[in-house]
Formats: sequence, C-alpha cells, structure tokens
Amino acid sequence: MKNLFLLAAILGLVWGCSKDGGENADVLYVNGVVWTGAQDAPDADAVAVKDGRIIFAGAADNFTGEAEETVDLDGRFMAPGFIDNHVHFLDGGFGLASVDLRDAATPEEFSKRIIDYAATLPEGRWVLNGNWDHERWGGELPRVEWIDEGTGSTPVFVVRLDGHMALANSAAMALAGVTAETQAPEGGEIVRDENGEPAGVFKDNAMSLIYDVIPEPSEEELLDVFQLAQDHALSLGLTQVHDVGGTGGPNGSLRVFREAKKKGLLKLRIYSFAPLAYWEDARERVADEGKGDEMLRWGGLKGFVDGSLGSTTAWFYEPFTDAPETSGFPVTDPDELAQLIADADAAGLHIAVHAIGDKAIDTLLSDFETAAGDEIVGRRYRIEHFQHPTHEAISRAARDGVIASMQPYHAIDDGRWAEKRIGPERIKTTYAFRSILDEGGLLTFGSDWPVAPLSPIEGVYAAVTRRTIDGANPDGWQPQEKISVEEALTAYTATNAYAGLQEDELGKIALGMAADFVVLSDDPRAVEPAAIKDIRVLKTIVGGEEVYSAAG
Repeated sequence: MKNLFLLAAILGLVWGCSKDGGENADVLYVNGVVWTGAQDAPDADAVAVKDGRIIFAGAADNFTGEAEETVDLDGRFMAPGFIDNHVHFLDGGFGLASVDLRDAATPEEFSKRIIDYAATLPEGRWVLNGNWDHERWGGELPRVEWIDEGTGSTPVFVVRLDGHMALANSAAMALAGVTAETQAPEGGEIVRDENGEPAGVFKDNAMSLIYDVIPEPSEEELLDVFQLAQDHALSLGLTQVHDVGGTGGPNGSLRVFREAKKKGLLKLRIYSFAPLAYWEDARERVADEGKGDEMLRWGGLKGFVDGSLGSTTAWFYEPFTDAPETSGFPVTDPDELAQLIADADAAGLHIAVHAIGDKAIDTLLSDFETAAGDEIVGRRYRIEHFQHPTHEAISRAARDGVIASMQPYHAIDDGRWAEKRIGPERIKTTYAFRSILDEGGLLTFGSDWPVAPLSPIEGVYAAVTRRTIDGANPDGWQPQEKISVEEALTAYTATNAYAGLQEDELGKIALGMAADFVVLSDDPRAVEPAAIKDIRVLKTIVGGEEVYSAAG
C-alpha cells in the first residue's frame, strides 16, 4: 500500500502556469489537447517553453506573455515525450541495416531472405541480426542445412528475436572452431542433431562461441548505425531511451554514444547501462567523471538471471509443459550474481537485472532484499521483463518498491504460443500489468528493441488491448491484465522517468520540467482501442527543439 502513495507522488505535480502567466516564451504551443501526466489534472490546451524548460501549461487565456514563435497544434494530442525503459540501441541500428526475418512465416522464406541478403555482401562480411521467430512456422528450430548451400563461405549468425538463441551456418562454425566435440559453456546449450553434430542453433551463453570470432565493426559503421537508430527513435516520439545493450566490455555502447555527442550528433536523451560484471569500472567512471549530463547519462548496470521463454531457457520451478526435460537455467551463477548485486549496491550504482521465469524472479527479489535490507524501497532496483511472476512475487515487488521494467508488445507476440510452453496456471500472471498496478507496484514500459518493435504507440496498444498479433484474441489475451490508456502512457513517461532517476526533470508537462514532448495525430484516449496502433507521430521535441516532424 505504501507504494500507492509513492506512485501518487511521482504523478502528482502541480498543474498550472508561471506565477503570473506573463513570462515571455521562446515557443508557445496553442490549440492542443495536452495530457500533462499529472495525476487527476485536467488537460491543458497551451504550453510555453523558454530555454528548453516548461514555463507554462494550462489554459491559453491565462498566458499573457509574449512568444517568439507560436505553434498551432490544430487540436492534436500532446503528451510528455516517450521514454523507452529497455533497448539494445546499436543492435537495433544494425538490424535496420541488415536482413529482416521478423515476419518470415515459413522455413522457405526464412532461408530465402538469408541467402538473398548474403549474396549482396562483399567477401568476409557476416550476415547478422535478423530477429527470426520459429513460432511463425509452428515452432520447429531452424537448422544449418536450411542455409548452408545458399550461403557458402559467407558466415551467418542470425539471432532469434528474443536475443537468446541464434542460427549459425557451417562457415561461421568453422571460423569459431565448433565441432561435435565442442562443449557448451555453463548457462548455454548447443543444439545437436541425431548424430551429435551441432545443428546450428546456439542458446544463451553458448552464443559467445560464435560472437567471439565476429569482427568488430569500425567506428564509422558504429556511428552510422547509431544515427539510423536515433532517427528511427525520434520518428516514433521517443525523447529518451534506456540502453541496456551491455556488450563490448566495460564501456558497452557508451563509447559510441559519447563519440556521437562529441561530434554533435546526439539529439536523443540516453541513459546507458553497463554490464553488471563491470561494476568496478562503472564505479571508477562515476568517481572520475560523475554520471553524465542531461543528454547522456551512465551509472546504471544491467545483469542477467536467466534466458527467455521462447528459447526454453527462462528459469522456472517446474519444467516447461512442452519441453518437460528442462525447467530452464540461470545464465549467471546464482552465488556470483548475488555478490555482484551486493557489491554494485554498496558502490551506490543503479541496478537492473533481467529475470523472466518465476524462480529467476524470486531469486532476484531475495538478492535485492539481502543487498539493501530495510532501505530497499529507495534503491529503485529494476527487474527487467518481470515476465512470469507468481502472485506472491507481484506483492513482494510492490512492497519492496522494486520496479517492474516491462515491454508490453511481448504480451501480444508471446501470447500466440506461451500457454503451450508453461500451461494454463502459470500463464495467469504472465505480463501482469493490471495486477502490478492494483497491488501498488511500479510499472514501466519499453520495447526491448530490436526484440520487439520500438514504437511506444504499439506498446500502448498492446497494453490496452492485449490482442495477439495473429488476430486470435480480439477481446485480449489474458484480458484481466489490460490497463487503461492513461496508465500505459504513465508507464512510458512519469514512471519511466522515476525508474531512470529523473522524476524531477522529465516525464510530465509541468513547470520547470524539460520541454520534451510528442505530438500525435489522435488522442489515444478518445479512439477505439483497436485504432490506437494507427495513431501517427507528428512531432517530437527534445529540450524545446523540434527534432522530428512528419512529412506533409
């Protein structure tokens, strides 16, 4: 219950204007439907900005100052800029520049796209990314022979959309020295054929066997894909992302973001998380340089308990219904993970950890409670995905102030097949958005891009309708867990700002806040729920600067 008051504090900022409404503005937005994000506040119809900050939000008649520029919103919907709680930003950029397998619906189409793309590459380049989903064609895992003949000496390592398994061709496995005698590292699996030979699929930690021999991209390539990813994000109304890419050693993606900022390319706010295993490097960076500035911040850490549902590597108490030989497994040694969390917490760093299965979630909650003791509520620990909790875990997380960092599109994607994986009882608390909020928990939203589409509009649609992407659940899959449009918007704005340690800066349209806005073609509260996904982003404003405007 105490977190109901915490949530109210996050949302309940003052709605209104500057002291006399007469301060002059750089830009005045008028004639809009402005959802401020402040709890129980009426909509505004005008917002004034000066020096990148909000100086007025309310009724236009109450603003008596002058404005250098006035923007007529023409009745359109304005909201605080969207924040995405969980992206693999550079991976998403590479995906935009690579083969797209997300909607390949048959093994033949899957193979053809890989082979056709491989034919376009110069010698020595790899076919990477892909984001395939074997559930599209009934659940059969792809095999090396599907692509070997057509790809020849071009190495291939294409990843399932959840990032927890990938298919290699023989050229890639040869470069990695993988043979029938190769053993998978702990926390991973090499899928084998009936003769014991590698069948091409590598799961979780076994993926490192191939990743270790993939050439590093050049600095130019990295900046190019960063800009592809940034342009895509801005076009979708995002004003900040929490990047949990966590690859490339202690600097992860941060090195690229810093270079982009140095070159004047950074237009999107980024909170960069480093791998939890490198907490000591993060501690030293914070001690030497602080935690960044309003555009680029660091000091967050991302760890893993388990794998994923789709790869049958999420860690459950009971076996998978359709794979009874396994109940998943931890991908980080549990004792090691507990120590990493304790050490990073003692260093004053912000901790987020991936946990999907019920046993993984319970184990992580215990680790958090051990590390923080009675001070746990103030830590803002995050459980990334929080996908299959028990009822008790939902209550426990709410009591502890642990943030459920979730990605709603996964619900309408996984909902096509998840019940066959874990059965009718465990499925009842899958993506439990409503239960989390009703318990007084802290719910934030994002995409997990490129695992799922980056669009917050699609995320709001998913959370509100829970209509699976195959059209099989028009009234919603596990519909008891639907939430309202405003609750979904709040998870993408105010609560996400809190989860990123910025509730005094971002997430609401209120006095003194950064002028981060999105302008939409329609009010998502006013259209039929099924039509939410068709809403278009018209403008994206970061710090008072218009960084995206739709053509026409």
